[in-house]
Amino acid sequence: MNAAKVLFACVHNAGRSQMAAAWFNLLVAPGCAQALSAGTEPGQRVHPEVVAVMQEVGVEIAGATPQLLTDDLATDCNLLVTMGCGETCPAIPGIEREDWPLADPKGRTLEEVRAIRDTVRERVEALLARRGWQRTAEPAAGR
Repeated sequence: MNAAKVLFACVHNAGRSQMAAAWFNLLVAPGCAQALSAGTEPGQRVHPEVVAVMQEVGVEIAGATPQLLTDDLATDCNLLVTMGCGETCPAIPGIEREDWPLADPKGRTLEEVRAIRDTVRERVEALLARRGWQRTAEPAAGR
């Protein structure tokens, strides 16, 4: 069986979707699924405040690069999770979609970004549990 593919999408692919993909790939059981992220209007880089709060919990995303959400990127995805992008959120025919209405972390205080980070993690954990994709043991990073 091939691993499922989950695509997390937001507008700039510089905050919420980057955090979600990082949490997903850290917490998913090996071989069950993988995540990637993209945006409808990708930014130049991941927001520094997002990189900082993820580093606080041992998750490194400083090397991540925002990318454009294209049909080719979404072609073999099983699930699209949109994250607070309103009318610009894509709907890709034939792909299951969930929407997580989350605040954009850009320009927010570290305290606010930490709250968004923790909410993203909770949502990722719930998704993994619903799908039966969660790890049986917590990885060292992210504790």
